[in-house]
Amino acid sequence: MWTTENRPRYERKGLRYPSDMTDGEWELVKPLIRPAKRGGRKREVDVREVLNGILYVLSTGCQWRALPRDLPARSTVHGYLQRWDYDGTLMSIHDALYIACREQADREITPTACVIDSQSVKSAEKGGPRSIRRVTTRARRSRARSGMSWSTHWA
Repeated sequence: MWTTENRPRYERKGLRYPSDMTDGEWELVKPLIRPAKRGGRKREVDVREVLNGILYVLSTGCQWRALPRDLPARSTVHGYLQRWDYDGTLMSIHDALYIACREQADREITPTACVIDSQSVKSAEKGGPRSIRRVTTRARRSRARSGMSWSTHWA
């Protein structure tokens, strides 16, 4: 809750952007990020800055091309976002921070109650999150499946 006692705990002063991670937040996240693969070139990018770039885009809602120049290149930040989404790194970061927030609030790690409202019920009836496609592409129709024969000549 936002009280005068809690405000200093959430203060973001001293950071370049309000979305940047504090040292304490980075120490929680750092072990969850996988090291660079063996072989090939050495990782040249600062992974903390990449995560700061992802958090900047998420918190401001800006376009990728509007990413400030003092953060890594937008293609690098976007590439890491896609890679971490694919390999589960983002989910493990989310889970670790979620657990830390619950412990900090002196609550059990897993909630024991939930609230179901009418919107939740409506989305569950329609299929919920599974009905939302991440990438939509039109399915190709085979020639055999189409009702028209390609051997028929048009007059």
